[in-house]
Amino acid sequence: MVCPAAQLRGVLKFMEEAFESGGVRGILHTPTQPNGEAFALTHGAGSNCNAPLLQILSRAFAEAGYAVLRYDLPFRQQRPKGPPFPAAAARDREGIVQAVAALRGLAPGRIFAGGHSYGGRQTAMAAAENPGLADALLLLSYPLHPPNRPEQKRILFFPDLRTPTLFVSGTSDPFATLEELRCAMALIPARTDLLAVEGAGHDLKRSADLGAQVPERLRALLDSGSV
Repeated sequence: MVCPAAQLRGVLKFMEEAFESGGVRGILHTPTQPNGEAFALTHGAGSNCNAPLLQILSRAFAEAGYAVLRYDLPFRQQRPKGPPFPAAAARDREGIVQAVAALRGLAPGRIFAGGHSYGGRQTAMAAAENPGLADALLLLSYPLHPPNRPEQKRILFFPDLRTPTLFVSGTSDPFATLEELRCAMALIPARTDLLAVEGAGHDLKRSADLGAQVPERLRALLDSGSV
């Protein structure tokens, strides 16, 4: 199927079609003029690969020449609703590794892996467990701690994360203040950057420019030199 948004001034920018292979299920965006690079993006605990944020970003990235696979985590493939079970998080990380591997077979260049909230957290954990999984990470609204529980920080694996990482967070996100994120990012031995979205909450609804800003910030992050 061709997404209507894929046509600008009569020029086809990308194709959008269902993808299912090797246990990976989602939507693949294939640009008509690919730059060779790709994004693997997944969703938060209460959503799926059709989350509005993922759709908006995937289409913007595809229009810019990136192949994009937005995919369902294993827990969402097992049931259409409900949050993930903590005991099954390792299986979700296996699914992330499978999704990135599938994407590498479709794009010869750099791979950016990431996701929103829980999906971003599990992607970062998978990268810490599997060095070289992706060239860089995109963590959208990283859930640094549960709302109103700043003492319960989810940073145990940060010292093992050696993949350049871009955090994108709203200034009104109850899961992390910008100051808290900056302090936590200092624990990561790889290059990091923080893109703040003024006035946005955890859903990043006020993110109209992210489709252009994210690739630019990722390129700058990777081109900024060695750690």
